[in-house]
Amino acid sequence: MSPAADLLSATLAQPEFHPRLPQQRRLYEAAKTAIHQNMLGAGTRLPSSRDLARDLGIARNTVIAAFEQLAAEGYVTTALGSGTYVADLQELSASMHRGAGASALSEAAFAARAAAPLSRRGEEITAFAAGARFEIQPFAPGDADFSSFPFKLWQRLQNRVWREARADLLDYGQSGGYLPLRQAITEYLRISRSVKVSVEQVMITAGTQQSLDLCAQLLADVGGTAWVEDPCYWGARRVFQARDLLLHPITVDANGMALDESDLATEPRLIYVTPSHQYPTGAVMSLARRRELLDVAVRKNAWILEDDYDSEFRYTGRPLAALQGLDTDNRVVYMGTFSKVLYPGIKVGYLVVPPALIAPFKSALYDLQRPGQLMVQAALADFIALGHFTTHVRKIRQIYGARREMLRRTLVAQLGPQLSQSVTISSEESGLHLVVELPDWADDVALSALAAESGILVKALSTYYLAPPVRRGLLVGYAYVTPEKITYYGKLLAAVIQSGVRR
Repeated sequence: MSPAADLLSATLAQPEFHPRLPQQRRLYEAAKTAIHQNMLGAGTRLPSSRDLARDLGIARNTVIAAFEQLAAEGYVTTALGSGTYVADLQELSASMHRGAGASALSEAAFAARAAAPLSRRGEEITAFAAGARFEIQPFAPGDADFSSFPFKLWQRLQNRVWREARADLLDYGQSGGYLPLRQAITEYLRISRSVKVSVEQVMITAGTQQSLDLCAQLLADVGGTAWVEDPCYWGARRVFQARDLLLHPITVDANGMALDESDLATEPRLIYVTPSHQYPTGAVMSLARRRELLDVAVRKNAWILEDDYDSEFRYTGRPLAALQGLDTDNRVVYMGTFSKVLYPGIKVGYLVVPPALIAPFKSALYDLQRPGQLMVQAALADFIALGHFTTHVRKIRQIYGARREMLRRTLVAQLGPQLSQSVTISSEESGLHLVVELPDWADDVALSALAAESGILVKALSTYYLAPPVRRGLLVGYAYVTPEKITYYGKLLAAVIQSGVRR
């Protein structure tokens, strides 16, 4: 076996070149990888198709097809009667750019152009790098335990939808979403959230992020002002920044968004709030603050975006009524999601828009987003209509409530009375996380990093602020962690907290 054939054979044995892939594709990918990694350097002569087929134990036509693909993409060159050689990729890249009118560029200028930076907007959006921080680990805030989802039941519902073979469910959603699902959501919101809603006002989206993006595009212009809670949900901030809105942070206290004279001196187009369970602090907006906010929205001709992301998770008493239910001037756009209560990947959320916005939002939802997943929407409609949704919510509410209480007890017991005056654990009977509030001198970012070394994912409260942070703390999730892990990791977390607050 030639050295090149031996190298390709070893490369093909790597896990990324799965044996279930077509042989031609496997060989092509393996050769391309070896060339990119300079294991097959420029000018290397590859074995003949006959020899390589024999050495690798595959059909010669497979080798020929892979070589032809490599040649078509410029990875190899073939000379009749001479053989097949690995191309000089650097020379190829430079010549292509020079041939396109880049000959006047110096090599340094060419390299700078090739590594063009992100736009200002792009740099702002990616600065937080949220994705890598939201992996499923013990105490990750905001994550639901989707292992409790009734998989087999859901599979039966989906299979039934597919057996009906309805061609209309394979199309885009052209009228705001699957009608039976919109009807089910309408009834649910009327009963559980005291939302004033008709079926026509409900539109199905791909989740809260898409709902926010649609609102930002349709209700505000570039350079417009959006009032946001401070601290604020990171996803809302990123959407508004991506749409070039100016963010005006408003302090959140125990009663929710707290407006002062300097805030009222600005002219918002959008007001983003999480009044039923403020994210991340957990504060509940008082009735007086809700009425004040509605009055301000009317005076300033602004739209309130009410994000009711986890209203199902209230562990004592009835869920709090939505802000939208108090709105008599049609200034509130209400949004919710199934990602928390079912599973994240379902990517189904909903908007309830005021009557004047129904037609433009339906049009824009179709024109800008081309919504689909009607098969999933049909299964979800059945899931709700047949009572399974209510049963599931009741079940996970009990599970999460018990885990929340266990986490509180573990942390209190481990922290001890000596720290009771410097560390406060939130007492809100709702949501998917606790806030462990720390003294001003504590470095919550450093403590979050220290916890990560023990395999614990908690979030520093200070990182959610736009203005200089006024509180320090850790967001500690309890939904996606078993009781056994709560005890084990709770002790580790308490030790981390103790190390950061002792002077």
